Amino acid sequence: MTSTHPPFLLAQSEPAGGAALEEILWASAVGLALVIVALAFGRMHRLGKTQLLTRMGDLAGRVTGLPAWAALPTAIAAAALLTAVFGFYWDVATHIDNGRDPGPFANAAHYLIIFGLLGIAFAGFTGALLGADRSVRSSIRFSDEWFVPVGALLLIVCGSIAVLGFPLDDIWHRIFGQDVTLWGPTHIQMVGGAALSTLALWVLVVEGIRARGDSIQLRARFRVEEALVAGAFLIGVSALQAEFDYSVPQFRLLFHPVLLALSAAVALVPARIRLGRGGALAAVGFFLLVRGIVSLLVGPVLGHTTLHFPLYIVEAVAIELLALRVAPVQQVRFGAWCGLLVGTVGLAAEWAWSHLWMTMSWPAALWPDALLAVLAGVAGGILGGFIGRELSQHTMEVGSRVLALGTGIAIVACLVYPLPIASLEGRAALQVSAPHAPASSVRVELEPVDLARDALWFNVTAWQGSGSVVAPLEPVGDGAYRSTEVPIAADWKALLRLHTEDAIVAVPIYLPSDPAIPAPGVQAEPNVVRDFVPDKKILLREAKETPAWFSVVGYAVLGLIVLVWIATLGWGLRRMSPL
Repeated sequence: MTSTHPPFLLAQSEPAGGAALEEILWASAVGLALVIVALAFGRMHRLGKTQLLTRMGDLAGRVTGLPAWAALPTAIAAAALLTAVFGFYWDVATHIDNGRDPGPFANAAHYLIIFGLLGIAFAGFTGALLGADRSVRSSIRFSDEWFVPVGALLLIVCGSIAVLGFPLDDIWHRIFGQDVTLWGPTHIQMVGGAALSTLALWVLVVEGIRARGDSIQLRARFRVEEALVAGAFLIGVSALQAEFDYSVPQFRLLFHPVLLALSAAVALVPARIRLGRGGALAAVGFFLLVRGIVSLLVGPVLGHTTLHFPLYIVEAVAIELLALRVAPVQQVRFGAWCGLLVGTVGLAAEWAWSHLWMTMSWPAALWPDALLAVLAGVAGGILGGFIGRELSQHTMEVGSRVLALGTGIAIVACLVYPLPIASLEGRAALQVSAPHAPASSVRVELEPVDLARDALWFNVTAWQGSGSVVAPLEPVGDGAYRSTEVPIAADWKALLRLHTEDAIVAVPIYLPSDPAIPAPGVQAEPNVVRDFVPDKKILLREAKETPAWFSVVGYAVLGLIVLVWIATLGWGLRRMSPL
């Protein structure tokens, strides 16, 4: 019988083309049932036919001291975020070490991510159902007796956008094939939704504190809670650095210092402004605690590739010291100076840390372009100042729309500039010591011999064989290099990878055949000469041939979602403004 379904909806026997149709149907049915149950429960609550949510909110309020409409959603969101964070890093490590999943529901980490993202949206839903007090100025009036805290609405938006990324991700894979990068459009949607929900949660907590008066004494009482939320915000904005944390980046190394400077400034500036003395250090403390535990669990405990992470300690200390000289109550000015320190002193500290612990350290050749991180730090600091101003009860500054627009343009420029990736002509003569052994050393001779001069990275990378290896190459002669032992058999994939200036190229050493794509294997040879090709041509060999406009439409849809998303967060923060 001939199927009438469009090609990208057909169930497939291989794991490379999206979920099977029956999996989509039952997952959709479960999702629809959950939505119906939640809406029915919400209606019963608003009509006064159930007091369950009220009792749970009152209990959470007695424990935390926050109003019920802030206390219960905060507890739910905190549990959901921790679940999603662990699931996210576990999932990334699983794909690096083992490759594609047999199916979207065959990976245990996916369940943690789904439950976590659903929990974020549900947390906002409970806050909306409980409703804020009439006196909460930032709340949204739905009726004469129903005022919804803006933080709850932002949680619903962030959580819903993130959850929507799951079905869109399957559609994306069906059309374009599997993308093995964290920075695919639907991956960014899911990760970004969870990341920015931490800011929405912070807004909700501040609303709850303001409902109690937001005095100095109250802020001191809730200092620990706010420090945890500020640390969660730092964890969230750092999530897209995971490709560098796991040492499998597909984009230029310049992104790493730019993202580090931007993340540190955006998150630590409002932490110091809102929490007062020691606020930036407290946020970093929670960041290091959570990321350290996740690294321990995912790496040594579960046996996956170890997750690395930045320290952010020097950045936090620099911000704390600056606050002794520049008044944080001038939030935007303070943020700009903080960003400058983050992009200079902080960046130098992270450079040292990269040589101490990161698998792929920052070489000296990175520095001329790494000055872009200074601009990223300043722009991030100004944005952090705006966020801190809206979360504060007092300010000495009036916001400038021109400055806000300029800051947004600067951040976009910092993220767009490193995107172009060039190719590079050259060849590599490979001498594999034991081509049929589980592990082998590789000798490389480059043509031209200076091809790797001032390389940003030059290594042998192997992955998807129940682990990952990044083996640096040691020079042994003019244009000649030798690696340590790397796995080149069974399911492992092994590449010679070279990144110089704006070019990222690779030579396959060993690739198993992949009938599901389909793609032929590349055997390791005792002596062979191979041309360098664009790195992504090998890494993204799962990609399907599609019309160019498909991709344009896909990214345009993501761009529209992001614009609406950012505008909604900006609107919510403006409702918190003390001005």
